[in-house]
Amino acid sequence: MRARHHFHIDYRGHSVSATVQTGHTPVVEVLVDGKETGHATTRDDRPVTLHVELPTDPPTPVTVRATPGPGVPRCLLLGPEDPEGHVMAPRIY
Repeated sequence: MRARHHFHIDYRGHSVSATVQTGHTPVVEVLVDGKETGHATTRDDRPVTLHVELPTDPPTPVTVRATPGPGVPRCLLLGPEDPEGHVMAPRIY
Protein backbone atom coordinates (compact mmCIF):
# COMPACT_ATOMS: atom_id res chain seq x y z
CA MET A 1 0.00 0.00 0.00
CA ARG A 2 1.36 3.41 -1.00
CA ALA A 3 1.29 6.46 1.27
CA ARG A 4 2.80 9.94 0.92
CA HIS A 5 4.66 11.57 3.80
CA HIS A 6 5.81 15.21 3.73
CA PHE A 7 8.71 16.80 5.64
CA HIS A 8 9.98 20.37 5.87
CA ILE A 9 12.75 22.52 7.34
CA ASP A 10 13.82 26.14 6.97
CA TYR A 11 17.60 26.14 6.62
CA ARG A 12 19.81 29.20 6.07
CA GLY A 13 16.84 31.22 4.84
CA HIS A 14 15.66 28.58 2.37
CA SER A 15 12.70 26.22 2.39
CA VAL A 16 13.65 22.54 2.01
CA SER A 17 10.80 20.04 1.63
CA ALA A 18 10.81 16.30 1.01
CA THR A 19 8.05 13.92 0.01
CA VAL A 20 8.50 10.21 0.67
CA GLN A 21 6.07 7.92 -1.13
CA THR A 22 6.21 4.50 0.47
CA GLY A 23 5.40 1.16 -1.12
CA HIS A 24 7.28 -1.60 -2.93
CA THR A 25 9.46 1.00 -4.70
CA PRO A 26 9.67 4.10 -2.46
CA VAL A 27 10.09 7.46 -4.22
CA VAL A 28 11.73 10.52 -2.63
CA GLU A 29 11.40 14.06 -4.02
CA VAL A 30 13.21 17.11 -2.63
CA LEU A 31 12.17 20.71 -3.25
CA VAL A 32 14.26 23.78 -2.42
CA ASP A 33 12.28 27.02 -2.35
CA GLY A 34 9.42 25.23 -4.13
CA LYS A 35 11.48 23.88 -7.03
CA GLU A 36 12.24 20.18 -7.46
CA THR A 37 15.99 19.70 -7.07
CA GLY A 38 16.26 15.99 -6.30
CA HIS A 39 14.42 12.77 -7.09
CA ALA A 40 15.32 9.16 -6.30
CA THR A 41 13.84 5.70 -5.89
CA THR A 42 14.94 2.87 -3.63
CA ARG A 43 13.93 -0.70 -2.89
CA ASP A 44 11.96 -1.84 0.13
CA ASP A 45 12.93 0.25 3.20
CA ARG A 46 16.52 1.10 2.21
CA PRO A 47 17.59 4.67 3.05
CA VAL A 48 18.23 7.03 0.14
CA THR A 49 20.55 10.05 0.06
CA LEU A 50 19.97 13.03 -2.24
CA HIS A 51 22.60 15.71 -2.79
CA VAL A 52 21.09 19.12 -3.59
CA GLU A 53 22.22 22.74 -3.50
CA LEU A 54 20.79 25.82 -1.85
CA PRO A 55 20.60 28.79 -4.25
CA THR A 56 23.21 30.93 -2.49
CA ASP A 57 26.27 32.65 -3.94
CA PRO A 58 28.20 30.36 -4.18
CA PRO A 59 25.70 27.46 -4.03
CA THR A 60 25.63 25.62 -0.69
CA PRO A 61 25.63 21.81 -0.98
CA VAL A 62 23.31 19.97 1.41
CA THR A 63 22.21 16.36 1.68
CA VAL A 64 18.75 15.00 2.45
CA ARG A 65 18.75 11.48 3.88
CA ALA A 66 15.33 9.80 3.72
CA THR A 67 14.51 6.53 5.45
CA PRO A 68 11.19 5.14 4.11
CA GLY A 69 10.85 2.56 6.88
CA PRO A 70 10.42 0.33 8.69
CA GLY A 71 7.61 2.13 10.42
CA VAL A 72 7.09 5.84 9.86
CA PRO A 73 9.43 7.47 7.29
CA ARG A 74 12.05 9.95 8.51
CA CYS A 75 14.11 12.69 6.83
CA LEU A 76 17.33 14.36 7.93
CA LEU A 77 19.06 17.40 6.40
CA LEU A 78 22.85 17.43 6.55
CA GLY A 79 24.61 20.73 5.89
CA PRO A 80 28.28 21.43 5.23
CA GLU A 81 28.99 22.29 8.89
CA ASP A 82 26.30 20.02 10.36
CA PRO A 83 27.61 16.43 10.31
CA GLU A 84 24.90 15.31 12.77
CA GLY A 85 22.15 16.93 10.71
CA HIS A 86 18.75 18.42 11.41
CA VAL A 87 15.54 16.42 11.67
CA MET A 88 13.00 17.54 9.08
CA ALA A 89 9.60 17.99 10.69
CA PRO A 90 6.64 16.00 9.34
CA ARG A 91 3.91 18.09 7.66
CA ILE A 92 0.28 17.19 7.19
CA TYR A 93 -1.33 18.25 3.90
